Amino acid sequence: MGSIPHVVEDCMGVLQLFSDGTVYRCSDIEFKFPAVNENSVVFKDIIFEKERNLSLRLYKPKSPPISSKFPVVFYFHGGGFCVGSRLWPNFHNTCLRLSSGLGAVVVAPDYRLAPEHKLPAAIDDAVSAVEWLRKEALLDENCVDAWVQEAVDFERVFVLGDSSGGNLAHHLSVRFGIGSTEMAPVRVRGYILLAPFFGGVARTKSEEGPSEAMLNLDILDRFWRLSIPDGENRDHPLANPLGSNSPSLEHVGLEPILAIVGGNEMLKDRVESYCKRLKQLGKKIEYVEFDGKEHGFFTNDPYSKVADEVVQLIKRFMLHNSN
Repeated sequence: MGSIPHVVEDCMGVLQLFSDGTVYRCSDIEFKFPAVNENSVVFKDIIFEKERNLSLRLYKPKSPPISSKFPVVFYFHGGGFCVGSRLWPNFHNTCLRLSSGLGAVVVAPDYRLAPEHKLPAAIDDAVSAVEWLRKEALLDENCVDAWVQEAVDFERVFVLGDSSGGNLAHHLSVRFGIGSTEMAPVRVRGYILLAPFFGGVARTKSEEGPSEAMLNLDILDRFWRLSIPDGENRDHPLANPLGSNSPSLEHVGLEPILAIVGGNEMLKDRVESYCKRLKQLGKKIEYVEFDGKEHGFFTNDPYSKVADEVVQLIKRFMLHNSN
């Protein structure tokens, strides 16, 4: 008789991996973030990838756009590639805030999660989400949504990623390059990375520093163990864009990038090093640090005073890079 399966990885009870390879995902999570009632924005869910049964949530301001049509902001949620959904209230609230504050149609796709689907599955799904918008622009008979056709400017698209979503945004920026020609007539103008989830074998000072209220080194390492390909470590190119095994970005054309991080984040040093390296390579990248803030300071409280500053920062970035 075999032994009873036992838990070998536990992500705060939300996700558990058992010794026999089975996975448990909690369907009744007690969130500390009540859903916001934002009357100025409407939203709906649609399936963007039928084969994988992946959905996205569209957010549209009720007020007409300042120009003829709304810009588009993709929002890729966080969760260490292992947890999270467009339906989680903190991500939903963030998208409401972004849509109303930026005057934009926000596209919030789900993507496949680890450990059932290890990287690069999430990246493939992120590409598929942008491809869905391209099909809308081309009037594909299987992708014709009235909100998109009537409201969005396919020439003004921005990709925003939060934590692991910020990692996705980086890889999309490299994949699409200058002009995002493979997605024409969709034109990605810039990328916003909110504390992107990058890793590496060698520890940084901020990783070795004090743990955060909702994040510690054990959790970060666990997310990487569960999400990177089997047999690989945290210097895998999908985890560490500056690692020795990662392709050089010197000759890669990149659209402008805005990276935002909290001063007390464990990920801070990696984000700062990433920005310094890209700037050394001549890339258009801006690094903004909010003193004393921890991971998720914007996502977990998108209607706070500091969140207003983040929205204005993103708005200026979008306006500056819209032409």
